Amino acid sequence: MPDSRTREPDREGQDEKAVKLDNTSMTSRRELFPLFLAGALPFKAATSQPRPIILEASDGVKVYAWHYAALDKTKPAILLFHQAGSSHAEYAPIAPRLAALGYHSLALDQRSGGRMWGQPNRTASELGKQVDYPEALPDLEAALEWAPQRGLPQRSIVWGSSYSAALVFVLAALHPSSVAAVMAFSPAEYLGGDHSVKDAAAKLQVPVFLTSAQDSKEIASARAIAAAVQGGNATQFVPTKGGVHGSSTLRVDRNPKGAEENWNAVEKFLAGLPGGH
Repeated sequence: MPDSRTREPDREGQDEKAVKLDNTSMTSRRELFPLFLAGALPFKAATSQPRPIILEASDGVKVYAWHYAALDKTKPAILLFHQAGSSHAEYAPIAPRLAALGYHSLALDQRSGGRMWGQPNRTASELGKQVDYPEALPDLEAALEWAPQRGLPQRSIVWGSSYSAALVFVLAALHPSSVAAVMAFSPAEYLGGDHSVKDAAAKLQVPVFLTSAQDSKEIASARAIAAAVQGGNATQFVPTKGGVHGSSTLRVDRNPKGAEENWNAVEKFLAGLPGGH
């Protein structure tokens, strides 16, 4: 990957210390896991436990994911992609709240990830090698195919954290008929090479939500990408009470002062989407 690329901040160590979750491994596609609620804010009870599933990427790689079900099947599914060094466990306290809002979600273990949050990344572990961020794109594409196969709407909301917040713009530009909206937590030009996030953003015709940590560089990066989105479709939220890198900004264990403010912005954006109420 080119040296000129913006590097995603390394937060694996501090996030792993922030919360240690149960390290139970997945033994079956049909095995049910308990809902991990560490760091969650109050919400109505979710409708089911997360169900582990296995997707297959276009290059044959097995992609492990967890489905958080909701009662409503009319809203678009939300596909949850983690940051560098992380796994599906990044969304353990986030996905249940989305389910309470009526959204099915799928939290992935992408091939570019690690043991942040005390959970193994099954996809990365079984792949057995380090990969650059853009190489995770087939994993995101496999997730995009999942929702319609489950009887959910054809278009899904794609949600990225840090490097995957950049990658969701590329995903949406490549598959416009399958994306209902883009949500990007701490996006920047992380991908390098021919993968310009701003160029991809300029091709989008769907609503886009961007936010970042309370960091001037992160805010500026998100603003530059938002400016590339056409037709006034971009909403940039700049936190005032607290904001941390990536989707962790919604976790009260990582962002105790500002998580609820960030959730309010997320819920307002979701409510404004077609069928969001």
